[in-house]
Amino acid sequence: MKTKASILLALVLLISTNGFAQDLVKEKKFGFELNGGASFAISEPDDTHFLPGFGFEGVLHYTFTKNFGIYAGWGYNDLFADKSFLGTDKDFEETGYIVGIQYMHPLENTSIKPFLRTGILYNHIEIEDNDGNIIKDSGHGVGIQIATGVDIPLGSNWHLSPGIKVNCLSRDITMESVKQTVDYRYMQVRVGIMKKF
Repeated sequence: MKTKASILLALVLLISTNGFAQDLVKEKKFGFELNGGASFAISEPDDTHFLPGFGFEGVLHYTFTKNFGIYAGWGYNDLFADKSFLGTDKDFEETGYIVGIQYMHPLENTSIKPFLRTGILYNHIEIEDNDGNIIKDSGHGVGIQIATGVDIPLGSNWHLSPGIKVNCLSRDITMESVKQTVDYRYMQVRVGIMKKF
């Protein structure tokens, strides 16, 4: 009888310890990420030449399964045009909102997780002169974002997330009752830092 009780007690302790260990390694569901980096135009409107620019995002993440999560946030990107359909030396600033879904899967025998993100933008394009005055605003519209990268745990629920993203937004700018379509498409090489909680 003492042997059966000892075995039963050992099994209960083993199961409890295993459950406790799994809770310890269970990842946090929420995270907040700041990312930014250099931007490079992959399309240009007629008579426009973009120089490399810069952008950043603030993104809130929620992981609802081991591999899938959703994200939402706000972003900014600036491409400077030394010449454009509105004249020389103009800033094309894209700002607005992003919501999307993320797939992440760990590399075998590591804690590094490559990810793929697909999102919907609700952004607008402001064109500014050298003095920072807005001369045209496209109004908000829908675009898409595709991103890939890797999630690298740093410890204490901090993560590094280098990667590449592509934003595509097409908006109309009206100039003296003539519409000009601005296909604002760029690739950004970015580095993100995330805190999970």
